[in-house]
Amino acid sequence: MSTYDLIVIGAGPGGYVCAIRAAQLGLKVACVEGRETLGGTCLNVGCIPSKALLHASHMLHEAHENFERMGLTGGKVKTDWTKMQGYKAETVSGNTKGIEFLFKKNKIDWLKGWASIEGPGKVKIGDTLHETKNIVIATGSVPSALKGVEVDNDAGVVVDSTGALSLPKIPKSMVVIGAGVIGLELGSVYARLGAQVTVVEYLDVITPGMDGEVQKQLQKTLTRQGLKFVLGAAVKGAEVAKGKAKLTYALKKDDSEHVLETDCVLVATGRRPQVEGLRLDKIGVGMTDRGFVKIDGHWATNVPGIYAIGDCVPGPMLAHKAEDEGMAVAEIIAGKHGHVNYDVIPGVIYTTPEVANVGLTEEAAKENGRKVKIGKFPFMGNARAKAMMQPDGFVKLIADAETDRILGCHIIGPNAGEMIHEVCVAMEFGASAEDLALTCHAHPTTSEAVREAALACGDGAIHV
Repeated sequence: MSTYDLIVIGAGPGGYVCAIRAAQLGLKVACVEGRETLGGTCLNVGCIPSKALLHASHMLHEAHENFERMGLTGGKVKTDWTKMQGYKAETVSGNTKGIEFLFKKNKIDWLKGWASIEGPGKVKIGDTLHETKNIVIATGSVPSALKGVEVDNDAGVVVDSTGALSLPKIPKSMVVIGAGVIGLELGSVYARLGAQVTVVEYLDVITPGMDGEVQKQLQKTLTRQGLKFVLGAAVKGAEVAKGKAKLTYALKKDDSEHVLETDCVLVATGRRPQVEGLRLDKIGVGMTDRGFVKIDGHWATNVPGIYAIGDCVPGPMLAHKAEDEGMAVAEIIAGKHGHVNYDVIPGVIYTTPEVANVGLTEEAAKENGRKVKIGKFPFMGNARAKAMMQPDGFVKLIADAETDRILGCHIIGPNAGEMIHEVCVAMEFGASAEDLALTCHAHPTTSEAVREAALACGDGAIHV
């Protein structure tokens, strides 16, 4: 029986980062993972493979739509789906092997298998019991099920996000259930590859919870790219026959029922925490009504020595949020002061244009009674964006009307996922919009749009 200072259950972004940070702080650490490779959902069947397909399909779109305008001529670029899948697999492999190298470098034991917690300080894998002073649950999440729609990834007709990454062929048509991040990203991939994509969403808007102006702009842009949207629609069920699917939905405004026939249905209705098999109920770990692990302000459960982070606890299901929590809880276990600022956690949608946000939306600020001022700048006024043929979108900065302190930022446009971090750093230091406006930005860059939005919070932007 092995004895550790810390056993982390789950080797996704939260788990492996927690393990590495704890090892750096001098603890004897093991990490449990039942997959054949490390990295969890994110690296294996989530963030990384989807970004590979998004990049490849975006390159195809550029070749078809913009190369000739830029003077790049030649034969029409075609899609080799098998090779594209190989590129995706190579990308995943490089990242997962990198985590394995980091484990060896930091002397972290990889305990291969699926874990159950037998009690405080006792983790069982197969027939082997391991003792530890502390346990961190970092088991992540799995796709949510939808009543009346049975997922069968092997058949490739009704799939979840995992199955959508490895379809046997590019479908001629696809229905995406859910207009959130996953649905829009994967819908964009297949739309660029030639599929007729229809997105069916229960709510009356896409990307629920995001800034209202961003929602409208993104839907307008994706519609121009060929995606169709059916909003305010409740899915009733899906039937599969002869390799195709019939999806039935009812419009909430009049209860009228409609049927969509399609080659593929992607169920992208969110994710739920994955804690099955851990025996949390047997050892008395508190759970929420929605199946999340209950924690206090230091990620500790009600059972001494057992902590939880990432998708299996309440909060946004984001890999980088899990990473931050992993580092923070490792520091707490090592006797230091771990901290996560939940007010400054960015979110990104990797469509084209990209969408990025941090902090309060205009709607949320006003609902909270905050008096705000808005600085907005369109990418149409940004020289670099126009040179990149991506002038759609804008930067929207939200600041306190009295103190000028930055409360949030919402970007839709080129490089949004990279640009948002300038605002994150500014918010961490309590910066004002004027601080950003007075900071010199290199020209020509898309980041100049952030400065212009900050200027618009004051006397006004220059290039508009």
